[in-house]
Amino acid sequence: MATPVKVYGPPISTCVSRVLACLLEKEVPYQLIPVNMAKGEHKKPAYLKIQPFGQVPGFEDDGFTVFESRSICRYICDKYAKQGNKGLYGDNPLAKASIDQWLEAEGQSFSPPSSVLVFQLAFAPRMKLKQDQVAIRQNEEKLKKVLDVYEERLSESRFLAGDEFTLADLSHLPNTHYLVNATDIGELFTEREYVGRWWAEISSRESWKKVVEMQKP
Repeated sequence: MATPVKVYGPPISTCVSRVLACLLEKEVPYQLIPVNMAKGEHKKPAYLKIQPFGQVPGFEDDGFTVFESRSICRYICDKYAKQGNKGLYGDNPLAKASIDQWLEAEGQSFSPPSSVLVFQLAFAPRMKLKQDQVAIRQNEEKLKKVLDVYEERLSESRFLAGDEFTLADLSHLPNTHYLVNATDIGELFTEREYVGRWWAEISSRESWKKVVEMQKP
């Protein structure tokens, strides 16, 4: 029996949850290994051999390490192409190009403002940190502009890269989950006709529901 891949880090991490959702979609067995970041375990030499920047997730597959959650997801889809959701990363060059361009949009345009908002609105209060109201206002405006583009795209396409759920959609799940469910700006998504429809559909996938269960205390 194949050795399960190893994922290091807590499920509440947006980047860890992205990888977990991908593994579940692809039906790849995995072992989730806790990393106590409060005690600095992610900066210890042993962990830095797995993730040289001391961040989560760390990822190992048969002794081979990969870092950065989107790269890990691409790797999973390519190595385990014939199992689970076979179309998650496309099955031809055109499909992959469409997925990749929306993955880049997520990483370059959606993630920067949404990540700031997730931290400021969802995590800062839990950590008893003062919220930066200027950063919140600025990034909310940036996110609105991104979602305007998404609304246009999703008015003509069921999902971002076409008519099937792909890695492009999956990559948006972690940040959007927090913004919709743990902040007061969820209407940025839910009150847009097509973005709201898209979010309702992708967030109801069984793979993501399992990740959300794992995030509960």
